[in-house]
Amino acid sequence: MASQSPGAVTRLAASWRRSMMKHGLDPAGAPSVRQLSARELAQRRELLDGFINVARPQLDHLFQLVCPTGCSVLLTDSAGIVLEQRVAQADEGVFRGWGLCSGADWSEAAEGTNGIGTCLAEGRQVTIHRDEHFYARNTALSCMDAPIWGPDGRLIAALDVSSARTDTERWNGLIAAQVAHSARQIEAAFFRASFPGARIITADPPGADEALLLIAVDKDDLAIGANRAARRVFGLEKEGKLRPRPASDLFGREDEATGFEKAERAALIRALARAEGNVSAAARALGVGRATLYRRMSRLGISENPGRLSRG
Repeated sequence: MASQSPGAVTRLAASWRRSMMKHGLDPAGAPSVRQLSARELAQRRELLDGFINVARPQLDHLFQLVCPTGCSVLLTDSAGIVLEQRVAQADEGVFRGWGLCSGADWSEAAEGTNGIGTCLAEGRQVTIHRDEHFYARNTALSCMDAPIWGPDGRLIAALDVSSARTDTERWNGLIAAQVAHSARQIEAAFFRASFPGARIITADPPGADEALLLIAVDKDDLAIGANRAARRVFGLEKEGKLRPRPASDLFGREDEATGFEKAERAALIRALARAEGNVSAAARALGVGRATLYRRMSRLGISENPGRLSRG
């Protein structure tokens, strides 16, 4: 642990305390890894079927990147149950021997301090290297994990890359960065899939390591969804269904138009020009109602010119 920052050591110690005091585990008395039955695993997968389908391409891509290092890629649910695994056929038996396989329970309550369980318990990216694991039988493993947040702002999964090789420590930083990137990609893809038909507005995060800010806006210009990063930045509901509110309340400013507003204003003017000033025709082309278009025009300062625009 000497190479870790004081903050990292403190968080690791907190996880060990939880393992002993909260979960009543003994680091020397590890039971076998708890394994769900095929039926139980199928039920858990069914609950997250849409999410898993969205995640699979990123799991495949991540595995292609880390496969040469002899690593396994795992996707769990929020309880730490492994739902998906990517592993080379030659290494499958080795990882299964460690309990790293579909249906295994890697929650902190079951396995103490470990990449998956501690990532989920603390809702943050973690790397648990070898003897930082709670159970002695897991000290040959290095685990790099990142949380995945659902469109409702709640923790939905953990993405894990694990290795049982002795020479991976020098690569842990690079692998951890890729795991975090892949987790953000899955989160963004699932957010988009959760709001079909809505426009997805993106904004740069405050920090380079943060997830993109994502806002879903419906045809009436109401913000109907926001990912966890956007909820935090805009002060929205922390979790659960988002209360619809005008997108302008989030993006608009009284002193000057935002880039989003400027782009929207230009799009409306182009639609009105193509419709030769016919508001009804422009509204149909934009896929909105005439009343909605009038509201947008009013908000963006596009006045109706009787000489050029017609109600249709």
